Amino acid sequence: MGIGVALGCDYPTAHLIISESMPSRIRGRMVLAAFGFQAVGGLAGTAIGFLILYENPDVAAWRWMYASTILLAVPVIIGRFFVVQSPPWLVFQGRIEEAEAETRRLLLRHPPYPKEVVLHRPQSRGEAQAPHEAAWSALFGRKHLDRTILASVPWFLQDLSTYGIGIFTPTILATLIGAGIAHPRNTAELIQSDIMATRGAALIDVLLIVGIGFAVLLADRVGRIRLQIVGFIGCAVGLLLAALSLSVTGTLSMVMLFAGFMLFSFMTNIGPNAMTYLIAGEVFPISIRGAGAGFAASFAKIGAVLTAFLFPILLKDIGTTLLLLILVGSSLLGALITWLYAIETKGISLEKMEYGAPVPSS
Repeated sequence: MGIGVALGCDYPTAHLIISESMPSRIRGRMVLAAFGFQAVGGLAGTAIGFLILYENPDVAAWRWMYASTILLAVPVIIGRFFVVQSPPWLVFQGRIEEAEAETRRLLLRHPPYPKEVVLHRPQSRGEAQAPHEAAWSALFGRKHLDRTILASVPWFLQDLSTYGIGIFTPTILATLIGAGIAHPRNTAELIQSDIMATRGAALIDVLLIVGIGFAVLLADRVGRIRLQIVGFIGCAVGLLLAALSLSVTGTLSMVMLFAGFMLFSFMTNIGPNAMTYLIAGEVFPISIRGAGAGFAASFAKIGAVLTAFLFPILLKDIGTTLLLLILVGSSLLGALITWLYAIETKGISLEKMEYGAPVPSS
């Protein structure tokens, strides 16, 4: 529970700190470069899990896996005390002097430039609201509902497939390529099955890092909306390829299966897995940006939780093929909703999202 609360607080706010502190022309790549460490962590976690199981083939080895994360958690906690607070948020709150001080910290260099920082809270069309007037209900009002749908629904659909495939890739691979033992007779057989499946999962996880690398390079050039739509379609193709692999046999089946999962892993990180995270932190005005990003993340994680609980049941009850086809449909639906509610934020100052009209995708 403690881990869940901590991650739930950090996940939707970390990218806001970065996006509100970066120039518009490089904002996307900087947010995604930070986000990319999730993929690096996933691969590292798989490697650590493999090593722990290899050296300590015991059911209780999961305790050592959890303990290994403490080494990184401690410096992260310490570093959080030195993060620069968002100057735009402080300005919106009317805390101008604090915003100026944080801006000076953000721009600290030798020799100092600029030598003086003076900030003013902008006013436009009489639309600026006092901080206490921003409410959760604004997310679902006529003015911001399209943004809420764009930020939350595709993220929910993306999490259905990404967490489902990500969590259960070892199980699926072990079952489909014959590495798994359907009814382990002892702990040794159970651990051996997990080790063999983890090797296959690690190979696929490498594509997550490659995908996020391309997302970093392309987000500020191609745009968020195009990458998300293309990514969703690519995920659907990869999942369809994996589903079709079950209708053939031999080497072709294995090649199609791995190709499908690897294509999915690449396309989800060049597209929806990265872009939903980025869009949620950009598309809302600052008056409700924290609430909007938090709602989008929490709504998305409903999909992740449903996947964790329902995926094993559905694998057993309806089979792998039908389950993969359902995920194909959810990916295509994500592409459609992204297209219908598109608001492109590439190169747009976040202040314009507050005081100007939404910027439609071209």
